[in-house]
Parts: sequence; structure tokens; C-alpha cells
Amino acid sequence: MSTTVPQPALAAFQAMPTADLVARYNIGVENFDRRVFDLTDEQLDMAWLPSANVGRWPIRVLLGHLADAELAFVLRMRQVVAEERPTFGVWDENAFIDSGLYQGPDGKQGAKHPIGAFVAVIHTLRKWHGPWLATLPDAAFARKALHPVRGEQTTRIVLDYATWHLEHHAWFLRAKVERLLGGA
Repeated sequence: MSTTVPQPALAAFQAMPTADLVARYNIGVENFDRRVFDLTDEQLDMAWLPSANVGRWPIRVLLGHLADAELAFVLRMRQVVAEERPTFGVWDENAFIDSGLYQGPDGKQGAKHPIGAFVAVIHTLRKWHGPWLATLPDAAFARKALHPVRGEQTTRIVLDYATWHLEHHAWFLRAKVERLLGGA
């Protein structure tokens, strides 16, 4: 994946047959540029100007956001399959970022969360959850939940968005790494 490749479009994921979408979901962190682990703390925590066209979040924040989003998506998919028409909670991603949650264990600029922990969360959840998704009958993907902002959602809709979401942010991650280290 290079920044010369267009950003992934949600509609492409929505058009996939479910089995293909689950296979794509299982790829997970393989979408990340592995050179991210070669970056210094200074590079990981560098904010970006909008004119850079790589997103404005620092890489550490981006990876922390993806780990938290993965937790939310997995819970939502499991809830909608297990519960009768559950109501999802609203998740304010900006509150997580603004709180300094991704800076370090104390929420300050001192000790830094190792990015490997964020990546490990995503990898582990996808390796656990993906095979379960592959066992679900079509009816499970049609089960419904209510999102307070987005309205009615099915397991399939959450899966579409979760799969797209990671690849969408992986595109920005690669763009940032390429800006810092050059093309792969």
C-alpha cells in the first residue's frame, strides 16, 4: 500500500460478499507499514499540519485510536449477535485523544505507551474474533442493534465499517511513515 494508492472507500467493503469481507478483516495489522517500529518517540509523537495531507494525528495517537476502536467494534459485533436488539453506547474518540490517554501510563508526556502494545491489541482481537465471524450464519450478519447517532445497524454494517476503518487509518499511517522514512 503506497500513498499513490487511493484511500480505501467504504462502499467497496459494503459491496463485498460476506466471506470475502471476513477474509479482508482477518488481514488486520498486516496493512501496517512495519517500519513504524523503527521510528523514534519524537517521530511517533509528531503532529502533522493539514497541508501535509497525511492526517493530523501523531502516529502514537493513531495507533492508540485504532486499538480502542477495535475494542469497540468487536464488542458491538458480539453484542448484536448475542443480545436482542442492543443499544450501542456512543464513543467520543476526540475525548480519548484530548484526555492524553495515548501519551503514557500517567497520561502525561513522560513515559510513552509502546506502540507494540496498541498493535498487539488489534492483532490479538482480530485473530480471536475473525475465525468466530467466519462461523456465523447469514442470519447473524442481519441481526440488528441501535446506534444512538447512526440509527439501526446490523452485524454486517459494523463489520463493513470496522474493516474499512482499519484500512483507512493504515493508509494515513503509511503516508506518515513514508514522509518520515521515504518509500518502502
